Amino acid sequence: MHQQATQHKPRKSARFVTFGLRPDNLAGGGNQVRILLVEDNQALAEGLSTILRGSGYAVDVVADGASAEAVAAAETYDLVILDLNLPEMDGLDVLRSMRSRQNRAAVMILTARGAPEDRVRGLDLGADDYMIKPFDISEFEARIRMLLRRQAGLRSSVVQFGGITLDLTSRTFSSSGLPLDIPAREVALLELLFLRAGKVVSKDAIVRSLTGFDEDLSANAIEQYVSRLRRRLAPHGLTVRTARGLGYYLESTSPAP
Repeated sequence: MHQQATQHKPRKSARFVTFGLRPDNLAGGGNQVRILLVEDNQALAEGLSTILRGSGYAVDVVADGASAEAVAAAETYDLVILDLNLPEMDGLDVLRSMRSRQNRAAVMILTARGAPEDRVRGLDLGADDYMIKPFDISEFEARIRMLLRRQAGLRSSVVQFGGITLDLTSRTFSSSGLPLDIPAREVALLELLFLRAGKVVSKDAIVRSLTGFDEDLSANAIEQYVSRLRRRLAPHGLTVRTARGLGYYLESTSPAP
């Protein structure tokens, strides 16, 4: 089942979205990926920011073009998700201003404007991706992962951890050049853990990743998937550890060379 985000009428009086963001309380530093979400519809902004934060990203949300321009000029982000139909300043003008300042953050335009000329203009102005509302949440998340990999300078679509290799293009796993036969549910779980190897992935993030297969995913079902993955991964020097009360993380069991 596909989850779709729908378009709503803009709230022209909004500036900073009110669910936990103030101009003096922007997302913290460290090595956490930072995303600026520019969306004037509060319900949509809240839903997307919840999904992104659940995936471990630090997210700031602004609700109009002028605020977006100011925050993007003052802060450093890995990715900007940018609506076009914004109060006070059009999203394309925000993008133009960012690129004129040599701001190199990846930019995903997320808009209801679907005409070919709009897409061409957005990409010509420096957007890295262009996605039209309404959209599939799974595709949205996949495109974000792609943009962040590109932004991080990953030149290959192949990632390796322990004795296993993940091809990000085909979403297939292999070991010693031989494909691993893993059911779709476990592939989705392993991909989520693999791309954050060594870091805890919350149970909420796992539920969101697997709800395309099970609409009502219980804690017992997640534990069953984890248990099966442990058995499959054991011969390849990997295991899934439990961070009690938090989630799970992927760990190498092979001795360091």
